[in-house]
This record gives sequence, structure tokens and C-alpha cells, in this order.
Amino acid sequence: MNKQHQLAEIHHSGKAYIIYKSRRGFNLFTDFSKKIILNNNNIKIPKQKNVNFPKGIFYKPEKIINLNNNLKYKSDKSFKNNDFKININKNSYTKIFNRFKKKIKCGETYQIKICTKYKTKSKINPLDFFSRLSNTNLAPEAFMIKDKNYSIISCSPENLITREGSYISTKPIAGTVKKTKTLNKIKALDYFKKNIKETKEHNMIVDMERNDLSKICEVGSVKLSKQKIVEEYKDLFHYVSLIKGILKKDVKNIDIIKAMMPGGSVIGCPKISTLNLLNKQEKENRNIYTGSFGYIKFNGDMRFNIIIRSILNFKNFSEISVASGVVVDSNSSHEFNENFIKAKALIDLFK
Repeated sequence: MNKQHQLAEIHHSGKAYIIYKSRRGFNLFTDFSKKIILNNNNIKIPKQKNVNFPKGIFYKPEKIINLNNNLKYKSDKSFKNNDFKININKNSYTKIFNRFKKKIKCGETYQIKICTKYKTKSKINPLDFFSRLSNTNLAPEAFMIKDKNYSIISCSPENLITREGSYISTKPIAGTVKKTKTLNKIKALDYFKKNIKETKEHNMIVDMERNDLSKICEVGSVKLSKQKIVEEYKDLFHYVSLIKGILKKDVKNIDIIKAMMPGGSVIGCPKISTLNLLNKQEKENRNIYTGSFGYIKFNGDMRFNIIIRSILNFKNFSEISVASGVVVDSNSSHEFNENFIKAKALIDLFK
């Protein structure tokens, strides 16, 4: 039996499984011997409207199958609905935007992310969605989870933590521009470099992530490995940097997680005070959005992404959450439209 048939067989068996992007293709994890669920009773959270999706889920797989990048799956029928509703319309977004602009001018924050959600009632085939998504918008942190009562499909481009032995890295993304017929990677890089708002936003996030790494790394070891490069995706270009460091000898994985999570690029800067502002403003729980997905090996190596560009299907509803950054030079109309650009590749799957 070839691996594509194995994939289809596992999918139709009803077993829970996970697919995660690897360096050479994808890894499929299944036959879980342990599953731990953190719910609202385990974690103190602000009072927000939520659908009671777990705050965290941990799996221990006993079986791993290596797959190539070319996922092929012939879909069975899914009930899909392209009638997406947005939870914050443009007028509401502008009011929130102006409120945060005042906070920035008062010095309570320097950059803050306004989250919007696109929702639709739907029963989807997650493997069909993920196969099509990986063929049209392959991302380095892409993953999929199919479990009994939920599924997640993600084309996340952003890595938060990669630990290999004593070496650690993070890859913050801050800066987005829509693809056009005349805009290529070289022109996109020129656009980012000349755009004061994008440059300020990127520099703030990079400085914050360098500071987070400095808490757990040897003095002087935190370096910018790649600074302000452009990555290309289906509908957009991203402004990206890569930061590396060498861990202190006594640092444990829990110390790394506490220092790095949540990712600053999806919250704002400075992290704690901005989180407090968001918790007071946001009336709806983000669920998986801006959380993290990844693994920890028995030798201590680990890799975690930031959950963005993702669909959560739960209780026959699909939601896509996106956010754009507000700094003192931001324009509310531009940021609102940027949110749709980020969601477009996922919304297109429902057509």
C-alpha cells in the first residue's frame, strides 16, 4: 500500500491524526496513546464570549508516516457555505482603531493587533481542504488536525520556537503587502524598505523577540541571522527576519515557553501591557488564533509555530481569524483591508 492510500485509509477510519510540515514534505502522526485536554477550568482567562473550545490539547503519537509535499486526496462531499460573516465591520473596526491610536499616543502601547473573525456554518472535509491549500499556498509551518469533534487547517508561515540542542531560533513576521501582477519579490522588498510604517512595525517586533530570547540565551549570542527579507505566498508578500541564539545551560523547555509565548508579532509591543489592553477590548475569545502548535521530542528539541492563517471547524462552524498591526502611522482602512488579504486564501477554499 502506498503512502497516499495509507493517508486516505487513516482519514476514512475515523481515527484522530495530525499532519505537520517537515523539511522534506509532511509528517503524519496517529495512533495516539495519550491525549490531555486543558479546558477553561484549568486556565484563568478573561471573561469573553467563547464556544468552549479547549485551551490546549496534547497528543502522544505512536505512529509516524513520512509524506511528500504533493498531497493527493479525492474528496468526498462536504457541506460548505461561502456566506462568511465578519464579527467586526469597518465602522466598528475604525472606532477600535481610533481608541487604540489614542493609547499609542499616550504611551500605553507602541503597537497593537486588532483581531477580526470570519465565520460561516459549514461541515468540511479537512483533508480535502488541507490538500488543496498545500498545493496552492504551501507554508513552512502548515499543519492539520482531524479529531472526533473538531478539525484545524493551517497554512501558517510563522515559526515561534525552534530548539535543536542548545541552539534556538525564532522567525518574526511583521509587514504585509498584497500581490499584484506588477509586484514581484524585489519590488516588494523595495516597498517595505521605503514604507515608514512597515519598517517601524517590523523593527519593534524584532527588538521585542530579541529581548525575549536574551532572557534565556547566553550573553552576546542573540544575533540576527536573516534581516528583513521577503517571503512570497499565494496572495501576499511578508517582511521577515530570523533571530538565533545559544541557550543558557540551566534553561528548561518550560522557561523557553514562558519567555517566548505568546508570539509578539500577533499581540503587539510591549507584550504584557498590550495583552492587558486587548483583554479589555476583545469581547470574543480568539480560540486557536495566535496560540501555538508544535512538538517536544524526548531529547528536549522542540518546534512551535504561531497559529495564524488557520481554519477552526468546531460544532459545524468554521472561523478564520486575522489581525493587523496598529502603530502611530497606521491607516484604519488599509489595516482593515489587510485583514481580508490575509484571510483570502482560506476563504477561497469554500468556493
